[in-house]
Amino acid sequence: MTESAETTDPEVTTVRMSVPDMDCASCAETVEEVLVDRNGVLAVQPAAATGRVTVEYDADTVEEKTVVAAIEGAGYNVVDASGTDAARGFRDIWLSPRAIKTWVSGLFLFAGLAAVVIPTLDVELVTVLGTPHRIGDMLFVVGAAVGGEVILRNGVVSARNRQLDIDFLMSVALLGAVTASLGFGEALYFEAATLAFLFNIAELLESYSMDRARNSLRELMDLSPDEARVRHNGKAVTVPAEDVEVGETVIVKPGEKIPVDGEVLDGESAVDQSPVTGESVPVDKTTGGEVYAGTLAESGYLEVETTAGAGEHTLARIVDLVEDSGTGTTEREQFVDRFSGYYTPAVVGLAILAAVGAPLILGGWQTWFVRGLTLLVLACPCAFVISTPVSVVSGITSAARNGVLIKGGSHLEAMGEVNAVALDKTGTLTKGELTVTDVIPLNGNSEEDVLRCASGLERRSEHPIGEAIVDRADDRDVPKTEVSEFEALTGKGVQATVRGRQHYAGKPALFEELGFDLTHVHAATDGGVITTRSRELCEHNNCLDLLAETVPQLQEDGKTVVLVGTEDEIEGVVAVADEIRPGGLEMVNQLRKYGVEHVVMLTGDNKRTATAIGAEVGVDEVRAELLPEDKAVVLEELSETYDGIAMVGDGINDAPALATATVGVAMGAAGTDTAIETADIALMGDEISKLGYLRSLSGQANGVIRQNIWASLGVKALLVVLVPFGIVPIWVAVLVGDAGMTVSVTGNAMRLSQIEP
Repeated sequence: MTESAETTDPEVTTVRMSVPDMDCASCAETVEEVLVDRNGVLAVQPAAATGRVTVEYDADTVEEKTVVAAIEGAGYNVVDASGTDAARGFRDIWLSPRAIKTWVSGLFLFAGLAAVVIPTLDVELVTVLGTPHRIGDMLFVVGAAVGGEVILRNGVVSARNRQLDIDFLMSVALLGAVTASLGFGEALYFEAATLAFLFNIAELLESYSMDRARNSLRELMDLSPDEARVRHNGKAVTVPAEDVEVGETVIVKPGEKIPVDGEVLDGESAVDQSPVTGESVPVDKTTGGEVYAGTLAESGYLEVETTAGAGEHTLARIVDLVEDSGTGTTEREQFVDRFSGYYTPAVVGLAILAAVGAPLILGGWQTWFVRGLTLLVLACPCAFVISTPVSVVSGITSAARNGVLIKGGSHLEAMGEVNAVALDKTGTLTKGELTVTDVIPLNGNSEEDVLRCASGLERRSEHPIGEAIVDRADDRDVPKTEVSEFEALTGKGVQATVRGRQHYAGKPALFEELGFDLTHVHAATDGGVITTRSRELCEHNNCLDLLAETVPQLQEDGKTVVLVGTEDEIEGVVAVADEIRPGGLEMVNQLRKYGVEHVVMLTGDNKRTATAIGAEVGVDEVRAELLPEDKAVVLEELSETYDGIAMVGDGINDAPALATATVGVAMGAAGTDTAIETADIALMGDEISKLGYLRSLSGQANGVIRQNIWASLGVKALLVVLVPFGIVPIWVAVLVGDAGMTVSVTGNAMRLSQIEP
């Protein structure tokens, strides 16, 4: 029935409830009203677009069943969130209890019409308060009663909660029509029956269209298999996937979906990770590889050790975040809410004026009463209010299916409006997999000497450059050396004691600070120390100018240079390079195509290397030699020129910049909790081309939201203006102004689900 999770406070419980009948803004408001003032309920977040309600409550004060009873008491069933009941299809909606009552109501309505059309059938049946009532009238009354039962029941709940919503307004209109007919002799039976029948049709259409909009989210939920094959006591046993515990071994055969997040213990397979990361090409997985629930083992056998329990794996977190996106409010939603707060009372006031005031001046009581009822139907802003959240959920769900996790509608809107994008170099524009490309021994040292010293210094470093140097030394079987007193020199390099002597590894600037003349370094030496003071005494012909020749040449090739040495001698130069991700230039061009005015690359690397890479990917500006905090300063500078800025980084080292930007985007976030938590948007895979897709989707989502808001508002306003002139009959108000616009904005929002990278 619900999904629950204990919070940090042991007395507070959070539950997510599936309420599929909550498919409009007024429905969500009703659910919130029946819970928010209940003793023990701490917070309520209903999301009509997803049909979910998130409730925080004090377990010592109120029970979950009490919360469920309150929701169901308001007329909304709470169903099993994980079962098939949550996925209502076409037959369920059109054969539901409300649908059955609607069809019966329609039969009485059309029977009444037949009686009116055929005079011999429409005989006088009864006289009430001196007014004769014929068979056709009574058939209309029965039709109104059958169809109006659910309307009146919901209207009573709304009245009890002091809500001026569509159920209350329709109840007033329905009762008004019947009362005027029975008590005052006004023949409004047909209008009452028509109102009940068409409004129920409208509600069913809304439910169906909203259900289709939710299909994308259900498809995400259905990606993970229900069962898993677990090894127990040497045998393979099939169990529910939700029962698999961390540490258990799961067996996956070719063609099967992987039911858990885990690490491959044995076997190898090409795995289609597109449901989670959006990667278009299957990824080869072998022992030690990481796999995700919901991905497909296309070939080969795998044994996987479970690393995350049910409800905690990557796919589950994605689904939770997508569902949560429907509970927040964007700037446009806030505008709509404020406007509807004025719209509904104003139109209700106009309806009262039309029904009561106009007849006193113009006469024609029945005519103006019907027009007042028509205005009541138009007073509910359902289509207007639902226009934004249904678009947001459709867009966010579409993104999630393609490996882009957007953590809220506000971030979706903001990404569609940014006009500057800052890209971190390492791990974003490049793969972040550094390799050593050049080792240049100096002063009589061998390549092994340089690697032994450099790897000893870098073995304790966590920097990717250090890892690349250590990997090269290990590949060459370079003996390890003893290191002590290690110290990282922020932004410069590292230092440590190696074999009793102080050694350094870092940027050329570090060795300039130590007093070395980098314009005059020997490739071979008799042991003398070359400094600025002794340069003129040099008699060697094999000198290198590191600053003017060696270092610039390496950097212009896009390589990063590390010098290695002691306080007395530069032992060698190590160059490392990072491969640029494919599609970088195309991505930058896409960003420009979709409205981004300025693309800047930020990096801590040297200017020459950064400039070379920036030129290859086509960015407008390169900012190099930046510390992490410097990147945040650059973004603040850019914000003075550009209205919205997106920062794209790894989600960990770029945390200050991600927090400073209008929108923070983390690359390669699959399986990385920190990246998912710190960023506003996470690209689950490493395909940089998804940035263009993200900008396109966000821009189109903003366009759809604007279309929905102004179309629903325009149609409502036009109908309201035309009603007093008798141009708009009540059935047009119901089918066009209410159901028609709700179905239209929902259908328009669903277009976002068709957008592909």
